[in-house]
Amino acid sequence: MEVVLDKTYPVAAGVDSAWLILADMHALATCMPGAQITEDIDATHFKGAVKVKVGPAVAAFAGTIEILTLDAATRTLKMMGKGADKGGSSASMELTANLVAAADGSSTLVGHAEVIVNGKFAQFGGRMMSSVSDMILLQFADVFSQKAAVQQAAMAPAEVAPVAADAAAGASTTAAAPIVAKEFNALAFAWLMVKNFFAGLFGRKS
Repeated sequence: MEVVLDKTYPVAAGVDSAWLILADMHALATCMPGAQITEDIDATHFKGAVKVKVGPAVAAFAGTIEILTLDAATRTLKMMGKGADKGGSSASMELTANLVAAADGSSTLVGHAEVIVNGKFAQFGGRMMSSVSDMILLQFADVFSQKAAVQQAAMAPAEVAPVAADAAAGASTTAAAPIVAKEFNALAFAWLMVKNFFAGLFGRKS
């Protein structure tokens, strides 16, 4: 099953600061719920893992990441990720992301992803996979924005744009605490989908 995603997210920092996060695979991985880089093979190839909670159980994917394009001039990253779990499910994703400057000194993260899923996870269907992806990417974008804002504040504390200063202050409520995405709980998400379904059903009847 294939899912195509085109997303745009605001970033509370300028393109220069945000690029330092986008171009750093280790920093970027901490923005993705449950993800981590486990090994640097070389400058453009990495091994990684992603964990997704399903109630008390944890689904773990292990795989590889290849950087296909890293263009500082256009602030563009293109990468390919492939992974599989012990249950026989597999997934691959080709992602292109770039940063666009905004008039207020912030920036916008624009992404295009083509995801192919095989095995038991493909049984959820395209609609469910798109909804899950939306939830995961929203958390990714929020953490990415916070990290970029902190990066910008550290680079030029006296000249930080107000939007970045506010975001950095909010992200620093716990001194020296690392900014990382939380693991995604699929069971909690499924329960939310069920509640929303029945809420919409009864809402239409009334």
